[in-house]
Amino acid sequence: MSQSTTDRSPSGERHAPGRGGPLAHVLLNIALAALFTALFVRAQALPSSMWEPLGSGSFPRLVLAALVALNLAIAFKEARAFLRQSPGEHGQVGAWIWRHRLAFAVLALFAVYIIALPWLGFSLASLAFLLAGQWLLGARSLKALAIAVVVALVFSLGVDTLFRDVFVISLPRGLFG
Repeated sequence: MSQSTTDRSPSGERHAPGRGGPLAHVLLNIALAALFTALFVRAQALPSSMWEPLGSGSFPRLVLAALVALNLAIAFKEARAFLRQSPGEHGQVGAWIWRHRLAFAVLALFAVYIIALPWLGFSLASLAFLLAGQWLLGARSLKALAIAVVVALVFSLGVDTLFRDVFVISLPRGLFG
């Protein structure tokens, strides 16, 4: 069937085209742009170092500014798509949210990670985030969980060691650090 009469979700289910998807994309991208803008402002408060002429907040602010620009561009593109389409059936936004529930779950997990980072420290918070993220994304068997533990240990402790010993940059230690 053509794209204009029906659409398929990644799970293969059919749904009628309409304004639900573009509207949800607009709302999500505006919310993300607002979040990244708040983080951009907060990154200014990062402590500066005498070895960094631009300050420690310059790279995070550059990345966050790029993310804000990207989200606003996507929101603008989707708003144009929204205005071109006729109203769809009732409940399409809810159906779109349900189809994208895994993405929202990972985003929520990332928010918990960011909140927990100052208290748990980089290594412990990253270990928990990586384990939970891999479980959320489908690591359920014993073999997959064993691989998830190895990956989480290597990336959480390895990145911490790399930054601490090679780059001589201290990552958050947390209450247990």
